[in-house]
Amino acid sequence: MSVIRIGTRGSALAVAQTTTIANALVAKGAEVEIITITTHGDVSTESLASLGGTGVFASALREALRAGECDVVVHSLKDLPTAPEPGLSIAAVPKRADARDAIIARDGLTLETLPAGARVGTGSPRRRAQLLARRPDLDVVDIRGNVDTRIGKVAAGELDAVILAAAGLSRLGRLEEATELLGIDGWPTAPGQGALALETRTGEEKLAKALDHRPTRTIVEAERSVLAILEAGCAAPVAAHGMIDDGLLFLSGRVYAPDGTQHVTSSHALYVDDTPNPAADVSGRVAAELIALGASGLAPLGGDA
Repeated sequence: MSVIRIGTRGSALAVAQTTTIANALVAKGAEVEIITITTHGDVSTESLASLGGTGVFASALREALRAGECDVVVHSLKDLPTAPEPGLSIAAVPKRADARDAIIARDGLTLETLPAGARVGTGSPRRRAQLLARRPDLDVVDIRGNVDTRIGKVAAGELDAVILAAAGLSRLGRLEEATELLGIDGWPTAPGQGALALETRTGEEKLAKALDHRPTRTIVEAERSVLAILEAGCAAPVAAHGMIDDGLLFLSGRVYAPDGTQHVTSSHALYVDDTPNPAADVSGRVAAELIALGASGLAPLGGDA
C-alpha cells in the first residue's frame, strides 16, 4: 500500500486538525505521512481583508497538491473560496465540529459584561460587524496571528478579549479557556465554520472519500452556496448556518453592514429527499431573499468567492 502524503499549514491548529485526519485514515487502514507547507497567509502581517480574504491560506496548499508534493490537503472549510478549483476536488468533508464562536476574555468576562471601551480583537469583518451590532461601545481591533498569539494578547493586557472559533480551540485542547460560547441563533458564524475539507487531485478522491460525512457535506454546501450566489468573498460580513433535523434541511443566512448598524436575514427549509439537490435549492431561496431585502447595498459583497 502506498503512503498517502497529507499536506497542511504549519500552524499548531492546522497540524492538530490534520493529525486528527491522519489518525482517522490510519484507522481505515491507510499509511500516511504529514507534509508541512508554508502559506503566504501564515507569514504576512497584513490584515486578512487586505490579503484578499481567507482564501490566501489555501493557495499554497493547492499549489503543492498540483505539484505532486502531497496527495491530500486539509483545509478549514471556511477558508476555501467557493468557486470550483480546476483539476482539484473536495474528496471528503468529515463530520463537523462545533460551529460556534467563542470569547476568551480577561477576568472571566462575557460579551455582555465587558466594560464600555473594552478592546476586542478579531481579524474577521463578520465578527467585527456582529460585535458592533451587539456592543457599539466596544473598541474592535483588527488582529492577525495564530491562536496562541491572539490569546496571548489578552493574557498580556493588550486586549480585553478575542473572538475565536470554538472548533479550533477544541482541536487544540483549549476550549476550557473560553469565557463564553456564542449561540448560533443570535450569533451565526461563517459558512462552513467548524468543518474540514479534504482536497485531492480530481480523479483521486478515493484517497480520502472514506471520511466523507454526507449530512455535514449537504449542510456546508448549502451554507457556502449562499456566499457563491451573493458573489461574496469568504471575508465578507456574511454568516450562514444550516442543520438537518428529521430529514428537514434548515438554512439561515445573514448579511451585515460592516459597521454593524444594519443586517438582513433569511431562513428557509426543505426536505432533503424532496429534491435532487437540496443544498442548491435551499441556498437559492435564502440568497434570493437576502438580495431582495437589500443585502448588496449593505456590504461590499463582490470579490473572490
